Amino acid sequence: MNVSEFNFELPQELIAQDPLADRSASRLLVLDKETGKTMHKHFKDLKSFLKKGDCLVLNDTKVIPARLYGVREETGARIEVLLLKRKGNDVWETLVKPGKKARPGTVISFGDGLLKGTVTDVVEEGNRLIQFSYEGIFEQILDRLGQMPLPPYITHELKDKTRYQTVYAKHDGSAAAPTAGLHFTNELLREIEEMGVIIAHVTLHVGLGTFRPVKVENVLEHHMHSEFYMVEEEEARRINDVKKAGGRVICVGTTSCRTLESAAGEDGAVKAGSGWTDIFIYPGYRFKVLDGLVTNFHLPESTLVMLVSALAGREHVLNAYKEAIEERYRFFSFGDAMFIS
Repeated sequence: MNVSEFNFELPQELIAQDPLADRSASRLLVLDKETGKTMHKHFKDLKSFLKKGDCLVLNDTKVIPARLYGVREETGARIEVLLLKRKGNDVWETLVKPGKKARPGTVISFGDGLLKGTVTDVVEEGNRLIQFSYEGIFEQILDRLGQMPLPPYITHELKDKTRYQTVYAKHDGSAAAPTAGLHFTNELLREIEEMGVIIAHVTLHVGLGTFRPVKVENVLEHHMHSEFYMVEEEEARRINDVKKAGGRVICVGTTSCRTLESAAGEDGAVKAGSGWTDIFIYPGYRFKVLDGLVTNFHLPESTLVMLVSALAGREHVLNAYKEAIEERYRFFSFGDAMFIS
């Protein structure tokens, strides 16, 4: 299976640079995964495609303002640090630019010394381990100094940090937003719940894999980065009860999907617990839990397009993307949405 099989031409002007004023005003392309038939709606119309007894699974991770700008104490040269994984004891795995200047022993100062970091090691993919030192509470300092780590294809400044955060974000830890959830408002979620749809929450902290392209020709040779996930006992029970009753489990976003498929046994039952997952879902994968998916439109040749193709079929997905481009849908993080049922 070649990566080029998941390529498509996307006009640059269709990459959404700013979020809409109303989260739920985005467009919604509805795709029947069996027939490939499509419908064009708005995100608020998602309610009409859900049924009493369905389960909507949300990823309640919270994006941290993980991008820091500082200076090397030795030279005063500017340096950018992106926090990726908390390792404990104020040590983080990070992505540093320029990396060649960040050798072990390098001290970086942020906010005129409010926060300092010392590079302690170089690890996989050239990432740096940094030991931070500060006075006070790290999260408060980060909120003051850090910026939201928007993807590189978004060049506009984000004026409101909350717009790169879902309304149900709860657990700090992500380096990127689970963007399919950005379309939901509290009002829409309340209306969905009042219909008799069960809402369950899982947590997967989105990591570096979101930013990394697939660099191999053969899909099977690609290695996914591991990400931390949590499924609480009560949430696992809700999802399993819906499956037992014959209801559909519909994940909001590929991160929720990957969490459930990682946490489920071969019998399809979701197990409570936490851990690290590097699950890679591509065509040929047999889903254990997932029945439907709410998702955004993804980058060409990305692992996310491959996951969506595993659910709905590559030809159906690429045809739907072609239609979305013709209909001038907005793409990627701040773009429009798709519901695969």
